[in-house]
Amino acid sequence: MLLPKPTFFNLSTEKQELLINAAKKEFSRVPLYEASISNIIKDAEIPRGSFYQYFHDKEDIFFFLLENYSTHFYDQFISIIKLNNGDLFESFIDWFKFILINFEEPENRQYFKNAFLNMNHDIQTTFTKNFYDETVKSRLFELQGLLYSENINIKDEEDLYHILKIMMVVTFQNLVYVFAKELPIHEALRTFSLELELLKKGFYKDS
Repeated sequence: MLLPKPTFFNLSTEKQELLINAAKKEFSRVPLYEASISNIIKDAEIPRGSFYQYFHDKEDIFFFLLENYSTHFYDQFISIIKLNNGDLFESFIDWFKFILINFEEPENRQYFKNAFLNMNHDIQTTFTKNFYDETVKSRLFELQGLLYSENINIKDEEDLYHILKIMMVVTFQNLVYVFAKELPIHEALRTFSLELELLKKGFYKDS
């Protein structure tokens, strides 16, 4: 996935936001594969040629927007871990609730619904890259330093990588289910908390 072209960052903040908001409006209307650059440039009030000076294609601006959300959600996750004194499981539950509340906001709901119900590898990778992508290993060190290690079985960075990967898969499946079944927040939280509790206890029963 490509980043915006350097010319995009030369725009004023106001013009950047105008283009990004126009893209979000289009991706809220339809999924990525149905989205139209014509609608984006019409809403942003720019010529088609200008769009291609800033982005390579509609996929480029879609993933740029999604990556911005990923960074925002990661920053919030870090804040939640600090508030929970490093408790990883409680932090995931609170973070899941935070995401659900964001999904409930009218300007966000249809955008995320289109993204999650048309989930593919690239979308999931972009959304989770701040947590365990190979290019951001420094984030693992940051997380490891914040976790309360007395109540979780983590020996090293590799263990943390795989634990986060497993918990993010569970999180994503639950988020997709929220949109597919139109679940209310309380029901989505109950299911998610149950699954995390099973992970926390482990599946194997000692004889």
